[in-house]
Amino acid sequence: MKFNLLAILLFFIGELLLAQISPPGLGRANTANWLAFGIRQELDTIRDKGWQSMTYIGMGRKSNPDNQNPLYKPGIFVLNQEFYHQFHHNWQYSLALSYRRQNEYLDTPPYKDNTPNMQQEFRLYGRFSYILKSPRVKLVPTLRQDFRKYYTTNFKNTNEIFQVRSRLRLQVTINLDRKKSHRIIASSEQLFSSTELSGSNKLGNFNYKESRFLLYYSYSPQTIPLIVNIGYMNNLVGQQKFYDVHYLAFDIMLENPFKLKQR
Repeated sequence: MKFNLLAILLFFIGELLLAQISPPGLGRANTANWLAFGIRQELDTIRDKGWQSMTYIGMGRKSNPDNQNPLYKPGIFVLNQEFYHQFHHNWQYSLALSYRRQNEYLDTPPYKDNTPNMQQEFRLYGRFSYILKSPRVKLVPTLRQDFRKYYTTNFKNTNEIFQVRSRLRLQVTINLDRKKSHRIIASSEQLFSSTELSGSNKLGNFNYKESRFLLYYSYSPQTIPLIVNIGYMNNLVGQQKFYDVHYLAFDIMLENPFKLKQR
């Protein structure tokens, strides 16, 4: 009951913020860390204005479920490319392709490598967002749809063959100064999915799986085209029987490094 009330509360106070790269889920652990570097580029040469490209690479590590060291063992490598189009003052959509290489571990002590010990994932996803903003606050509810295909390192099917996942996210950004150099970002995201397992030949039931609650501080200096983000994420996985993982996240975003000529 307390969990449900917390999820509902954070969902309704929680933007798809292009300059903040949220951590991916890393499975069972106590603590984890996430480091990412990205480039965001305005695509002003495209006839229909409002297009942006967002490219990033990221790496995550995590602890065992029985220790607290977020650097204890490898977690994931991510390469992501996304294109955004804000076609109206209040509306935005995006399309993306992502490659992920995630380490797999047993859920029982001593939490050794699983067999296979690595999983590859190719992900295609899209977002649709409605933007509400004032000079001080920006609020954006977002619906995201993921299509995920899994492989072993030699491109054979894993036990989880394919997954369809829907994500509901609400994020609020609060500007702390008039120049918008300092910001606080809070968000809540709920994830629902259906998975096709090996041998089943059909997708399973579509159910709630997890929630992710984030709190970030963001700094963008006026003289340098950079955005620096440092934050915390709580990943709450499961329903009646659940576990949570505490993430420390840090990312740097380079803005518009390429000067594009107008048509």
